Amino acid sequence: MPVFQSAYPPTMIIRSLLLRHGRLALPRAPSPSHLRSWRRTLTTASEVESSYTNPQSAQNYIAGGLGSATKGQAVQNLTSASQPPTIALEDEQVVRDWEFFHHQKQRTQHLGSALEPYYRPHELVANPPSPKDITLELLLASQTHIGHATSLWHPANAKYIFGVRGEQDPIHIISLDVTAAHLRRASKVVRGVTERGGLVLFVGSRAGQSRSVVRAAELSGGCHLFSKWIPGSITNGQQILGKCRKKVVDQFDTEQTGFEEQLHSKAALKPDLVVCLNPLENYVLLHECGLNNIPTIGIIDTDANPTWVTYPIPANDDSLRSVQMIAGVLGRAGQEGQQIRRESAAEGVVNYRQDHGLEPPSRESDEAKQRREKEQSLLAGADAFEVSEAALEMEDESVGVEKTGVTAETVANTERLMEVADVEVDAGRLEGSRRGMCRMRLMHRCSSRERREDKGERGRRLLGVEKRTRRRDEKVFARSFE
Repeated sequence: MPVFQSAYPPTMIIRSLLLRHGRLALPRAPSPSHLRSWRRTLTTASEVESSYTNPQSAQNYIAGGLGSATKGQAVQNLTSASQPPTIALEDEQVVRDWEFFHHQKQRTQHLGSALEPYYRPHELVANPPSPKDITLELLLASQTHIGHATSLWHPANAKYIFGVRGEQDPIHIISLDVTAAHLRRASKVVRGVTERGGLVLFVGSRAGQSRSVVRAAELSGGCHLFSKWIPGSITNGQQILGKCRKKVVDQFDTEQTGFEEQLHSKAALKPDLVVCLNPLENYVLLHECGLNNIPTIGIIDTDANPTWVTYPIPANDDSLRSVQMIAGVLGRAGQEGQQIRRESAAEGVVNYRQDHGLEPPSRESDEAKQRREKEQSLLAGADAFEVSEAALEMEDESVGVEKTGVTAETVANTERLMEVADVEVDAGRLEGSRRGMCRMRLMHRCSSRERREDKGERGRRLLGVEKRTRRRDEKVFARSFE
């Protein structure tokens, strides 16, 4: 059997094996590149050179130690040769650099720009902008320039369109200069109407527009509608809105009493100006306003007809932010007009006509009202004291009344019945004057046939009371003088 012999002596093989396992078991010395980076940041060149250990010299030292020393000494030499270098940190310099950095940060923190979430949806409702705050930047941020697809445009809006954006699905871009000019003009119209005591109606029936509509009406002191418009509310308002309560106010918006009888004959109120935020869904409303010569303001998108309204505002009517901004500006304009009107009224100046056709409440009407209330109370008392003829006959048979035996109660009843008789006579005199006053109330409550039946029933009732009173008086006086 052949025997293979190695070309290397056994001592060299053992030495190579120990060196290989020593490199794997012990930590590796830092490389020159790492030492170079530490030197740049923390230490000086002399410190790095003094602490640097050549890996080749360490290997030679380990090899020499293994060949000339014992096993324990070799392990000790390996451990001491493979320890990482010690680097001295300059703590004071690091502290100075940190303090200088914070000093520079405090000096330059007011420079530059800060990114903040500018758009807050609730602020446009709680604190809307005023007409003087209208800028192109505000209109651009509110997305008022975005129109509909070019295939849906209305040719009458060509003068409001700035250009086209996109190639695959092109849309029209509304000119912001035109939008700003028309919005300022509409603000002046709203302010002029409220300054002269006019009534402004804000209409917005799309989802999400209710809050802005209510807020604008609250600022301008007008009315709001965020539900479906009832057809005929203007052209046939007496039948639809005739039962709604009406009131009379002075120049300080204080309610005045005494006009209730006159207000029953007045027709339902009509707005002096209508602001429509979505004209496409409220065409019937705009048509009724045109029939009654009521001016209108509307947001006209590129797919709407600008001739539907009197004062168009070319803008995006699909963006809730755009609608809230426009409604807030118009509401602020109405608030300014109301403030000017109140200030003028405080100085005794009324700069609008009072063509309501109402007469101031007179003293005679108040007296007639008091007499009517007194008459009704006495009639109720007379019904309570009614006595039938059979009851009187039974009383005559059971109880004898002497001439001198008239009691105080009988006298009191007699006086009260006489007062009732006098009131009935006065009621006949007042019947003619009351007919005109009752006619105003009955026009809204019943038909002509019901009025005739009511008059006949009242006449029969008064006639019956008069007959019973006369018979009662005759019997009482006859018994008192027997």
